Amino acid sequence: MTDRELLQGIIERDQAAFKLLVENHQQLVIRTCYSLVHDLEDAQDLAQEVFIEILKSASSFRGAAKLSSWIYRIAVNKSLNHLKSTRRRNAFTLFSFQDKNGLAKEEEIGDLNSSAGGDSVMEEKELKEALHVALNRLPANQKIAFILHNYEELPYKEIAEVMNVSLSSVESLIHRAKLNLQKRLTNYYHLNMK
Repeated sequence: MTDRELLQGIIERDQAAFKLLVENHQQLVIRTCYSLVHDLEDAQDLAQEVFIEILKSASSFRGAAKLSSWIYRIAVNKSLNHLKSTRRRNAFTLFSFQDKNGLAKEEEIGDLNSSAGGDSVMEEKELKEALHVALNRLPANQKIAFILHNYEELPYKEIAEVMNVSLSSVESLIHRAKLNLQKRLTNYYHLNMK
């Protein structure tokens, strides 16, 4: 089934078409939301909101971009809106959950096995936490471009479609994100090596 046929089925409220859309894009949406909000439950809830939004606005899809780019854009926007509202609600709580270095404590998802490799597992977990904190401190557009390219492996052209910016803007955003991450992680390691 082509993207156009799939969308037409969704517009006509064909349950099989909607089910196929969810099956084909659910993991992509959850991964995208998780990479921005860093909470699996929130990412799953946001994924549901994304698919509800797709159901509501399928008739407004112009087809100028690929269907997957449109879905990414909705997922990114829902995630950013969630982050904004969460930050407003939990500003005080965020400060109370920081360790002595000011690093936010958050639950990790991953394949870390705490029973094997002791020190290396802890180092990997600390590195992931440092990267997570550094990513969260990037300006929103840099963070989105970096995540879509490095975690979702989208080509620059598709990132430009998702973010509704030029190709050169995407290149610049990713370059600046890398420089900022390098600077922050270098500072992190200098502080922790002393």
